[in-house]
Amino acid sequence: VQLQASGGGLVQPGGSLRLSCAASGRTLTNHAMGWFRQAPGKEREFVSAFRRRDGAKYYGDSVKGRFTISSDSAKNTVYLQMNSLKPEDTAIYYCAVSKSPGIITSSIGIEDSYGSWGQGTLVTVSS
Repeated sequence: VQLQASGGGLVQPGGSLRLSCAASGRTLTNHAMGWFRQAPGKEREFVSAFRRRDGAKYYGDSVKGRFTISSDSAKNTVYLQMNSLKPEDTAIYYCAVSKSPGIITSSIGIEDSYGSWGQGTLVTVSS
């Protein structure tokens, strides 16, 4: 499966952006599609995921209440609406698809649970 992430850019603190991740090459009926981010000098961090099997949504602690993940199954696309952005949200955002359609909740936030990755889109939050 190929993933194409888009929607990154420069935004002021308190602003909003919506990222998109379009999957092609395979229908992802039950897999999870997730977002991770990596800031300069830091490890990759789990942001959010949507598990198609049951519609469950997951968020990292640092983005809860500010980010919302959604999915358009017809377009095989997942979106990440990011509101109330902070400078510490600055990072490259990567989308990914889980290796297994049977991914369990305890594995959702683990990088190694994902087997296909997009190229990343840069989000810069700065005044």
